[in-house]
Amino acid sequence: MEAREAEAREAAAAALCLADFERAAACVLPPGVRDFIAGGSGDETTLDANRAALDRVFLVPRILRDVSRVAADTTLLGRPAALPVAVAPVAYHRLVHPDGELAAARAAKAAGVPFTAGTLSSVPIEEITAVGGSVWFQLYWLRDAEQRLDLVRRAERAGCEALVLTVDVPWMGRRLRDVRNRFALPAQVRAANLTASDTTAHRRAADASAVAVHTAQSFSPALTWSSVAELRALTELPLVLKGVLAPEDAVRAADCGVDAVVVSNHGGRQLDGAVPSVTALPEVVRAVGGRCEVLFDSGVRSGTDVLRALSLGASGVMVGRPLMWGLAAAGETGAARVLGLLAEELRDALGLSGCDGVAAAARLRTVR
Repeated sequence: MEAREAEAREAAAAALCLADFERAAACVLPPGVRDFIAGGSGDETTLDANRAALDRVFLVPRILRDVSRVAADTTLLGRPAALPVAVAPVAYHRLVHPDGELAAARAAKAAGVPFTAGTLSSVPIEEITAVGGSVWFQLYWLRDAEQRLDLVRRAERAGCEALVLTVDVPWMGRRLRDVRNRFALPAQVRAANLTASDTTAHRRAADASAVAVHTAQSFSPALTWSSVAELRALTELPLVLKGVLAPEDAVRAADCGVDAVVVSNHGGRQLDGAVPSVTALPEVVRAVGGRCEVLFDSGVRSGTDVLRALSLGASGVMVGRPLMWGLAAAGETGAARVLGLLAEELRDALGLSGCDGVAAAARLRTVR
């Protein structure tokens, strides 16, 4: 095992793109954990389509522009960010590294981008915010209303700067890799923000994912627009809805007073056959007409992908799996290197497209 860990660290140190981190992480991750992170739902049609759709977005660069200085800084939810990037919520970071969310949050702080801590984080929210930096809290709509309210209040007290309500998971999509693996959490990894005595996600089940069984018991399928209104009334924190694909839903979200929507199909992990997120992005941007920010998620693997999203009207992107690969391969150093490479690639893509900053990227034309 020590030899494989050393190999992974060496591969991470030599990485030249985010895909290199996925290969490095494969050296150390058990197959079941690797599938849990990488896999999608059903036949993984949408998982594959996310990447294919991004690759079909071609940029029309402008020439003879002064790009001697290229800046990638911006604002997200009204606060400064070094990049138009936020770390997406991903459950159970300690599956891939003992330092878990703490290491990833430190990497995000160093990179100057928001870190989104999840309801299913393997480290309590209070310990994550103690790292410093900008932390958002991702909320699943739990069946237990008292526990749900407690999470909101804990996030507020801990100093989180936004709430990100995930709206596309009434229950977990049928992820066949996890079903075949009979995936369950190891004893040392738990949902640290939830009831400590609940071991459902640790008990292997025949022909099922224990994590899916746990979320089906914990998450409420009765999440509706009235729930969004309830949450909006509960907190003064900026409110983000993650998992929006239909422009009509984006308009209604803006009507509810949300501060941002995230155009996302959950990385291909919920409805298999759902539209690729980047295909849905332009219509959502047009529909909201600037009434709230629009972020993009699902399949971002390079600085060019970030530029593609910006050119289609997004104010920023969320990145999930690559951070987990970097964390698995080399801990905090690997996660930091992922964000560092993304920053290098974005500045390179901005300059080569004739953009001296993020605002200019919104004026680029694209061809499909």
